[in-house]
Amino acid sequence: MLRCMSHSLTIFGRSITTSAVHNKGAKICVVGGGPAGFYAAQHIVKAAPDCEVDIFERLPVPFGLVRFGVAPDHPEVKNVINTFTKTARNPQVRFIGNVSLGTDVSLQELKTAYHAVILTYGAEQDKTFGIPGESLSNVLAAREFVGWYNGLPQNKNLLVDLNDEAVVILGQGNVAVDAARILLTPIDELKKTDITEHALAGLASSRVKTVYLVGRRGPLQVAFTIKELREMVNLKGCSSVFEKRHFDGVPEMVPKLVRPRKRLTELLVKAALETEPSIDTSSKIFKPLFMRSPLSFQGSTSVTGVELGLNSLHGADLENQQAIPTGEKEIINCGLALRSIGYRSVCADPSIPFDNKKGKVINEHGRVEKGVYSAGWLSTGPVGVILSTMSNAFETGANVVEDIKKKVLDTTESKPGYSSIRSKLDSKGIQVVSFAGWERIDEEEMRRGKMLGKPREKITDVQEMLQVADKGDTIAVKG
Repeated sequence: MLRCMSHSLTIFGRSITTSAVHNKGAKICVVGGGPAGFYAAQHIVKAAPDCEVDIFERLPVPFGLVRFGVAPDHPEVKNVINTFTKTARNPQVRFIGNVSLGTDVSLQELKTAYHAVILTYGAEQDKTFGIPGESLSNVLAAREFVGWYNGLPQNKNLLVDLNDEAVVILGQGNVAVDAARILLTPIDELKKTDITEHALAGLASSRVKTVYLVGRRGPLQVAFTIKELREMVNLKGCSSVFEKRHFDGVPEMVPKLVRPRKRLTELLVKAALETEPSIDTSSKIFKPLFMRSPLSFQGSTSVTGVELGLNSLHGADLENQQAIPTGEKEIINCGLALRSIGYRSVCADPSIPFDNKKGKVINEHGRVEKGVYSAGWLSTGPVGVILSTMSNAFETGANVVEDIKKKVLDTTESKPGYSSIRSKLDSKGIQVVSFAGWERIDEEEMRRGKMLGKPREKITDVQEMLQVADKGDTIAVKG
């Protein structure tokens, strides 16, 4: 028998009525152990206290972009891990690391084992320009660079040549600014963070002095937030240099803007027009460039420069003007170019309804097909910050609970849940990692960090993670 208590949840300005569903045997699995996956699980176990939620993660460690995407000098952003840990320790929740959808287990196998499957495995590829020279050495995705200094196993051996004084970053979002800040921050400051030792060694010998942050439109269209800008203009030993001509008419626009764009633009105007940069021979330079689009990467084997096309802005709506090429060109010499124009998801399993053009799962408010749901960047595209991911994941979680309540999902049908998946994984010889296993990895990383005077030193080798996790690791099979 199904018993329900109604709760009201407001998401994106609209009220959603959910129910606390008491339904013994409802089995739900989440594919992806990042913010979207944990937030969806958090909502479901609160609203449906008798269900079981299994979180599958490709890596042996949880938390996704909170672990591998948040800059090492932003430890406060990682505090959300405390909330995720509480969810993982809930008796209704089981974390299962080192399991990949599409290779270790198929979507069909999960659909057979569980009443509902929620896909939340994020966006692991980056968008490309498709212009000449993009395959040159040291033309890298900002995503790869971030993974390199944050300890993402697949990027631990990334070759990052920092022997040239100039770096060009193409894109003006928060990831681009994070990359610029890491390149320009004094090494003694970075030593206090959980940045990986291999990245720290590379940055300690870096010759980089100037980082260009290139955007195709103007100051009113930048995608970074005020926090990131404030950190850059106040960065120790670094001067911010702007092109003043691109701020013509911008101060007059400020009173017409809405928050937070107004506050961001005020700071941009102040930094560009009211603050005189103090540059000496020891200063590093942060140089945002506007109204430029990349045309090609220069060089024979390794990048030596970026050819840019100059744009002009057109349109009555000044915040949403379009960049139109003028035909003029210029080349900025550099030894490293980072592409930071957005992430895209991949289709992890051939049976997932997937929009290859948009790089996301085809869904309607998180509903993909009967019994299959999506949340996070896989569902929405790579937009927004952790707060927007939380709202989206809560909405998907509410939809799952609603479908249980309305019997769209037949939870009276007996489902084997993790027991059947575990037997398949065992037959393939796949070692799984429980949350207790992750906590052993966590403890070991903090021990290594303490020896180095850091919060932690991340283990970047998957096999080493598995060895540390395997010390007495078991995952209970409830059914």
